[in-house]
Amino acid sequence: MARRASLHRSGHACLPLGARQSRSAAVPSLFDMRLRSLRRERAARKGAELFLSERVFEDCLDRIGIQKRRFERALLIGCPDREWPKRMAAVADSVEVRDPGPSFAASAGGHVIVEDAWEPTESAFDLVLSIGTLDTVNDLRLALRLIRYAMPGEGLFIGALSGGDTLPQLRMAMRAADALSGAAAPHIHPRIEASALAPLLSEAGFTNPVADVDRVAVSYRSFDRLVGDIRAMAATNILAARPHFLGRAQRAAAAQAFRAAGDGERTVETFEILHFAGWTPKEG
Repeated sequence: MARRASLHRSGHACLPLGARQSRSAAVPSLFDMRLRSLRRERAARKGAELFLSERVFEDCLDRIGIQKRRFERALLIGCPDREWPKRMAAVADSVEVRDPGPSFAASAGGHVIVEDAWEPTESAFDLVLSIGTLDTVNDLRLALRLIRYAMPGEGLFIGALSGGDTLPQLRMAMRAADALSGAAAPHIHPRIEASALAPLLSEAGFTNPVADVDRVAVSYRSFDRLVGDIRAMAATNILAARPHFLGRAQRAAAAQAFRAAGDGERTVETFEILHFAGWTPKEG
Protein backbone atom coordinates (compact mmCIF):
# COMPACT_ATOMS: atom_id res chain seq x y z
CA MET A 1 0.00 0.00 0.00
CA ALA A 2 1.48 3.35 -1.00
CA ARG A 3 1.48 6.25 1.41
CA ARG A 4 1.98 9.78 0.13
CA ALA A 5 3.16 12.94 1.84
CA SER A 6 4.31 16.38 0.76
CA LEU A 7 7.14 18.54 2.09
CA HIS A 8 7.81 22.16 1.19
CA ARG A 9 11.48 23.16 0.97
CA SER A 10 12.80 26.57 1.16
CA GLY A 11 15.28 -21.16 9.47
CA HIS A 12 18.82 -20.22 10.84
CA ALA A 13 21.20 -18.93 8.24
CA CYS A 14 24.50 -20.80 8.20
CA LEU A 15 27.03 -18.68 6.36
CA PRO A 16 30.61 -19.96 6.16
CA LEU A 17 33.44 -17.47 5.98
CA GLY A 18 34.22 -18.60 2.45
CA ALA A 19 30.84 -17.45 1.24
CA ARG A 20 31.58 -13.94 2.44
CA GLN A 21 35.04 -13.87 0.96
CA SER A 22 33.79 -14.94 -2.47
CA ARG A 23 31.59 -11.88 -3.07
CA SER A 24 34.04 -9.99 -5.22
CA ALA A 25 34.45 -12.94 -7.57
CA ALA A 26 30.74 -13.67 -7.86
CA VAL A 27 29.21 -10.18 -8.10
CA PRO A 28 30.51 -7.22 -10.11
CA SER A 29 31.27 -4.03 -8.20
CA LEU A 30 28.51 -1.68 -9.31
CA PHE A 31 29.18 0.83 -6.56
CA ASP A 32 32.44 2.41 -5.42
CA MET A 33 32.56 1.63 -1.69
CA ARG A 34 35.42 4.01 -1.00
CA LEU A 35 33.50 6.84 -2.62
CA ARG A 36 30.38 5.92 -0.64
CA SER A 37 32.37 6.38 2.55
CA LEU A 38 33.82 9.69 1.33
CA ARG A 39 30.39 11.04 0.40
CA ARG A 40 29.13 10.27 3.90
CA GLU A 41 32.22 11.94 5.31
CA ARG A 42 31.46 15.08 3.30
CA ALA A 43 27.87 15.13 4.53
CA ALA A 44 29.02 14.70 8.13
CA ARG A 45 31.58 17.48 7.76
CA LYS A 46 29.29 20.03 6.12
CA GLY A 47 26.08 19.08 7.93
CA ALA A 48 23.85 16.23 6.86
CA GLU A 49 20.37 16.88 5.48
CA LEU A 50 18.11 14.69 7.63
CA PHE A 51 14.51 15.53 6.73
CA LEU A 52 14.00 12.23 4.88
CA SER A 53 16.12 9.99 7.11
CA GLU A 54 14.46 11.42 10.22
CA ARG A 55 11.05 10.69 8.72
CA VAL A 56 12.12 7.11 8.02
CA PHE A 57 13.70 6.59 11.44
CA GLU A 58 10.62 7.85 13.30
CA ASP A 59 8.37 5.65 11.17
CA CYS A 60 10.51 2.60 11.92
CA LEU A 61 10.46 3.32 15.66
CA ASP A 62 6.65 3.46 15.48
CA ARG A 63 6.55 0.13 13.66
CA ILE A 64 8.86 -1.47 16.22
CA GLY A 65 6.71 -0.10 19.03
CA ILE A 66 3.63 -1.76 17.58
CA GLN A 67 5.23 -5.15 18.32
CA LYS A 68 4.60 -4.62 22.07
CA ARG A 69 7.93 -6.24 22.79
CA ARG A 70 11.17 -4.99 24.24
CA PHE A 71 14.31 -6.19 22.49
CA GLU A 72 17.52 -7.06 24.30
CA ARG A 73 20.23 -6.10 21.84
CA ALA A 74 19.74 -3.98 18.75
CA LEU A 75 21.95 -3.16 15.78
CA LEU A 76 21.43 0.12 13.94
CA ILE A 77 22.90 0.18 10.42
CA GLY A 78 23.03 3.69 9.00
CA CYS A 79 23.20 6.45 11.61
CA PRO A 80 23.62 10.04 10.36
CA ASP A 81 22.29 11.40 13.68
CA ARG A 82 24.18 10.51 16.86
CA GLU A 83 20.98 10.92 18.89
CA TRP A 84 19.28 7.97 17.20
CA PRO A 85 20.78 5.26 19.47
CA LYS A 86 19.50 7.13 22.53
CA ARG A 87 16.02 7.26 21.06
CA MET A 88 16.14 3.51 20.42
CA ALA A 89 16.34 3.00 24.20
CA ALA A 90 12.55 3.09 24.09
CA VAL A 91 12.52 -0.28 22.30
CA ALA A 92 15.85 -1.98 23.12
CA ASP A 93 18.07 -2.51 26.15
CA SER A 94 21.29 -1.87 24.23
CA VAL A 95 22.13 -0.54 20.77
CA GLU A 96 25.24 -1.01 18.63
CA VAL A 97 25.84 1.24 15.64
CA ARG A 98 27.40 0.61 12.24
CA ASP A 99 27.64 3.16 9.42
CA PRO A 100 29.50 3.22 6.09
CA GLY A 101 30.89 6.66 7.02
CA PRO A 102 33.64 6.80 9.67
CA SER A 103 32.48 10.14 11.11
CA PHE A 104 28.83 9.12 11.38
CA ALA A 105 29.89 5.84 13.00
CA ALA A 106 32.31 7.47 15.44
CA SER A 107 29.89 10.22 16.51
CA ALA A 108 27.40 7.55 17.61
CA GLY A 109 30.04 5.38 19.28
CA GLY A 110 29.91 2.78 16.53
CA HIS A 111 32.02 1.21 13.80
CA VAL A 112 32.30 1.35 10.02
CA ILE A 113 30.48 -1.28 7.99
CA VAL A 114 30.35 -2.52 4.42
CA GLU A 115 27.18 -4.56 4.60
CA ASP A 116 28.21 -7.31 2.20
CA ALA A 117 31.72 -7.65 3.65
CA TRP A 118 31.51 -7.48 7.45
CA GLU A 119 32.07 -10.29 9.97
CA PRO A 120 28.99 -10.47 12.21
CA THR A 121 28.80 -12.46 15.42
CA GLU A 122 26.29 -15.27 15.06
CA SER A 123 22.90 -14.62 16.71
CA ALA A 124 24.13 -11.40 18.34
CA PHE A 125 21.13 -9.11 17.74
CA ASP A 126 17.41 -9.74 18.20
CA LEU A 127 16.60 -6.42 16.49
CA VAL A 128 18.31 -4.99 13.41
CA LEU A 129 17.24 -1.61 12.07
CA SER A 130 18.72 -0.55 8.72
CA ILE A 131 18.22 2.99 7.45
CA GLY A 132 19.08 4.10 3.93
CA THR A 133 22.27 2.21 3.06
CA LEU A 134 21.29 -1.17 1.61
CA ASP A 135 20.44 0.34 -1.78
CA THR A 136 24.16 1.03 -2.34
CA VAL A 137 25.77 -2.34 -1.60
CA ASN A 138 27.18 -4.44 -4.41
CA ASP A 139 25.73 -7.74 -3.21
CA LEU A 140 22.39 -7.14 -1.53
CA ARG A 141 21.63 -10.85 -1.28
CA LEU A 142 24.81 -11.46 0.68
CA ALA A 143 24.25 -8.39 2.85
CA LEU A 144 20.82 -9.73 3.84
CA ARG A 145 22.24 -13.18 4.56
CA LEU A 146 24.92 -11.69 6.79
CA ILE A 147 22.31 -9.75 8.74
CA ARG A 148 20.27 -12.93 9.08
CA TYR A 149 23.36 -14.75 10.37
CA ALA A 150 23.71 -12.08 13.06
CA MET A 151 20.18 -12.72 14.39
CA PRO A 152 18.73 -15.49 16.60
CA GLY A 153 15.24 -16.91 16.26
CA GLU A 154 12.27 -14.57 16.76
CA GLY A 155 14.33 -11.51 15.88
CA LEU A 156 13.00 -8.54 13.92
CA PHE A 157 14.76 -7.05 10.90
CA ILE A 158 13.23 -3.76 9.85
CA GLY A 159 14.24 -0.71 7.89
CA ALA A 160 14.00 1.34 4.73
CA LEU A 161 15.91 2.06 1.53
CA SER A 162 15.46 4.12 -1.59
CA GLY A 163 13.13 2.60 -4.18
CA GLY A 164 13.23 2.26 -7.95
CA ASP A 165 10.88 5.16 -8.71
CA THR A 166 12.79 7.78 -6.75
CA LEU A 167 13.95 11.07 -8.33
CA PRO A 168 12.00 10.96 -11.64
CA GLN A 169 12.56 14.66 -12.34
CA LEU A 170 16.29 14.34 -11.81
CA ARG A 171 16.34 11.40 -14.20
CA MET A 172 14.53 13.47 -16.80
CA ALA A 173 16.94 16.37 -16.31
CA MET A 174 19.94 14.07 -16.77
CA ARG A 175 18.44 12.79 -20.02
CA ALA A 176 18.31 16.40 -21.22
CA ALA A 177 21.97 16.83 -20.33
CA ASP A 178 22.86 13.62 -22.18
CA ALA A 179 20.88 14.72 -25.23
CA LEU A 180 23.09 17.78 -25.45
CA SER A 181 26.27 15.70 -25.27
CA GLY A 182 24.91 13.05 -27.64
CA ALA A 183 25.69 10.09 -25.35
CA ALA A 184 23.82 8.49 -22.46
CA ALA A 185 25.69 8.15 -19.16
CA PRO A 186 24.87 6.44 -15.83
CA HIS A 187 24.05 9.45 -13.66
CA ILE A 188 21.44 7.82 -11.39
CA HIS A 189 21.74 4.65 -9.33
CA PRO A 190 19.70 1.61 -10.34
CA ARG A 191 17.49 0.71 -7.41
CA ILE A 192 15.44 -2.24 -6.25
CA GLU A 193 11.72 -2.41 -7.04
CA ALA A 194 9.21 -2.81 -4.22
CA SER A 195 7.94 -6.12 -5.65
CA ALA A 196 11.41 -7.67 -5.40
CA LEU A 197 12.19 -6.77 -1.79
CA ALA A 198 10.00 -9.27 0.09
CA PRO A 199 11.24 -12.22 -2.03
CA LEU A 200 14.83 -11.22 -1.30
CA LEU A 201 14.09 -11.20 2.43
CA SER A 202 12.54 -14.66 2.16
CA GLU A 203 15.53 -15.94 0.22
CA ALA A 204 17.83 -14.68 2.99
CA GLY A 205 15.91 -16.66 5.61
CA PHE A 206 13.41 -14.16 6.99
CA THR A 207 9.77 -15.13 7.52
CA ASN A 208 6.59 -13.11 7.03
CA PRO A 209 8.41 -10.44 4.99
CA VAL A 210 6.50 -7.29 4.16
CA ALA A 211 7.35 -4.23 2.09
CA ASP A 212 5.43 -1.04 1.42
CA VAL A 213 6.05 2.25 -0.33
CA ASP A 214 6.16 5.79 0.98
CA ARG A 215 6.37 8.44 -1.74
CA VAL A 216 7.48 11.82 -0.46
CA ALA A 217 6.87 14.81 -2.70
CA VAL A 218 9.23 17.75 -2.19
CA SER A 219 9.03 21.04 -4.08
CA TYR A 220 12.21 22.79 -5.18
CA ARG A 221 12.88 26.26 -6.53
CA SER A 222 15.83 25.10 -8.57
CA PHE A 223 17.83 22.17 -9.87
CA ASP A 224 20.79 23.34 -7.79
CA ARG A 225 18.73 23.20 -4.61
CA LEU A 226 17.76 19.58 -5.32
CA VAL A 227 21.37 18.64 -6.03
CA GLY A 228 22.43 20.37 -2.82
CA ASP A 229 19.97 18.31 -0.79
CA ILE A 230 21.07 15.08 -2.47
CA ARG A 231 24.69 15.93 -1.73
CA ALA A 232 23.87 16.67 1.92
CA MET A 233 22.08 13.32 2.11
CA ALA A 234 25.30 11.61 0.88
CA ALA A 235 23.20 10.31 -2.02
CA THR A 236 25.06 11.55 -5.08
CA ASN A 237 26.41 9.22 -7.76
CA ILE A 238 28.81 6.53 -6.47
CA LEU A 239 28.61 4.19 -9.45
CA ALA A 240 31.95 2.66 -10.35
CA ALA A 241 31.24 3.58 -13.99
CA ARG A 242 30.00 7.09 -13.19
CA PRO A 243 30.69 9.83 -15.75
CA HIS A 244 32.79 12.91 -15.17
CA PHE A 245 31.14 16.06 -13.88
CA LEU A 246 28.62 17.77 -16.13
CA GLY A 247 29.96 20.55 -18.30
CA ARG A 248 28.49 24.02 -18.02
CA ALA A 249 26.21 23.61 -21.03
CA GLN A 250 25.01 20.19 -19.87
CA ARG A 251 24.27 21.49 -16.39
CA ALA A 252 22.34 24.40 -17.87
CA ALA A 253 20.29 21.97 -20.00
CA ALA A 254 19.53 19.85 -16.94
CA ALA A 255 18.51 22.90 -14.92
CA GLN A 256 16.25 24.14 -17.72
CA ALA A 257 14.56 20.74 -18.11
CA PHE A 258 14.03 20.54 -14.35
CA ARG A 259 12.50 24.01 -14.25
CA ALA A 260 10.27 23.27 -17.26
CA ALA A 261 8.82 20.26 -15.43
CA GLY A 262 7.37 22.58 -12.79
CA ASP A 263 5.07 25.58 -12.72
CA GLY A 264 7.73 28.16 -13.34
CA GLU A 265 8.39 28.72 -9.66
CA ARG A 266 8.82 25.26 -8.21
CA THR A 267 9.27 21.71 -9.43
CA VAL A 268 8.02 18.75 -7.42
CA GLU A 269 10.48 15.89 -7.00
CA THR A 270 9.54 12.49 -5.58
CA PHE A 271 11.57 10.37 -3.19
CA GLU A 272 10.34 6.77 -3.08
CA ILE A 273 11.10 5.00 0.21
CA LEU A 274 10.68 1.24 0.56
CA HIS A 275 9.89 0.18 4.12
CA PHE A 276 10.41 -3.48 4.94
CA ALA A 277 10.27 -5.94 7.82
CA GLY A 278 10.90 -9.63 8.35
CA TRP A 279 11.24 -12.03 11.29
CA THR A 280 13.73 -14.77 11.94
CA PRO A 281 11.96 -18.12 12.46
CA LYS A 282 11.59 -19.48 15.97
CA GLU A 283 14.34 -21.92 16.81
CA GLY A 284 13.58 -25.51 17.85
